[in-house]
Amino acid sequence: MIQVVKIEDAVGFPLAHDITEVRPGKYKGPAFLKGHILKGEDLEHLRRLGKENLYILSPRSDEMHEDEAAVDLANALCGPGVGWDGAPREGKIPLKAQYDGLLKVDVDALMYFNMLGDVMCATLHTNTVVSAGQQVAATRAIPLVVPKAKVDKAVAVACKAVKGVVSVLPMKKAKAGVMITGNEVYYGRIKDKFEPVISQKIMEYNGEVIDVVFLPDDDRMIADTALAFVHKGANVIISTGGMSVDPDDRSRYALKTAGAEDMVYGSAVLPGAMFMVAYLKGVPVLGTPACGMYAARTILDLVYPRVLAGEKITRQEIAKLGHGGLCLKCDVCRYPACPFGKAN
Repeated sequence: MIQVVKIEDAVGFPLAHDITEVRPGKYKGPAFLKGHILKGEDLEHLRRLGKENLYILSPRSDEMHEDEAAVDLANALCGPGVGWDGAPREGKIPLKAQYDGLLKVDVDALMYFNMLGDVMCATLHTNTVVSAGQQVAATRAIPLVVPKAKVDKAVAVACKAVKGVVSVLPMKKAKAGVMITGNEVYYGRIKDKFEPVISQKIMEYNGEVIDVVFLPDDDRMIADTALAFVHKGANVIISTGGMSVDPDDRSRYALKTAGAEDMVYGSAVLPGAMFMVAYLKGVPVLGTPACGMYAARTILDLVYPRVLAGEKITRQEIAKLGHGGLCLKCDVCRYPACPFGKAN
């Protein structure tokens, strides 16, 4: 139950919520914290903040204070790798990654949660690479007092998400074998520009390049090299070149000869329409077309972290990337702080 009283009549009672103060360019935060026992000397400060009335709060048994509700909501939303600490503030709790990894958001569950009203949760985009301690979401109860039945329903919706509405998948350290294919590079007709680009992307996630092999457009040599990488313990293989419609581009045919399965060729992402993903004896093989040499970010940047997180990349997953899969080719690349690869 909430009763509205003049601030003079609230002296001696605890504040039902934080009172926010904004001093432009200097400060934004609580002037008085929830639970503060109002004193006579506080009244002029409250008037300067535009407060003439305050709530006196006596929740019924079927109601929950915003902070109490936020705790239940946060606990229900957090899946593996996500947690929270401290006390709620104004009914809000930040949710943070507990370790480095790939953020996963159950987008459908999040939508149903937010459709209930009186409660909310906002997150970063799913499939964002996050660091330990980074805020990945926040939840709050919107009114000061929330019906307990509404909170219970929100908790039930969140708990239906098997891995939590918000979770973090740990990413393995790559032991990458790199194949750079093409007669023009193998025979020294042009200088290779792929190797430093691919090596940098592997090192972005603290990966290790176990070997880089330059190969001609030869099915047997490509197949044998891919199998050799598997035997050396590679947990991911990245193949560059050989992905176009040119009859000399043999990479995907060679990988089929080696026994690659679940091959998906072609993507709904630009740059990267001629991308390939396959699995050779369980090891993911990522085929990167020529755009990877000159484009700052391509589909490889969207798929590679998910592979490190242990996800199986299927035709359906590649197709979903079409929404948000058009790079804006900005003069200064700000990825991942941009819309590339992000869908609602």
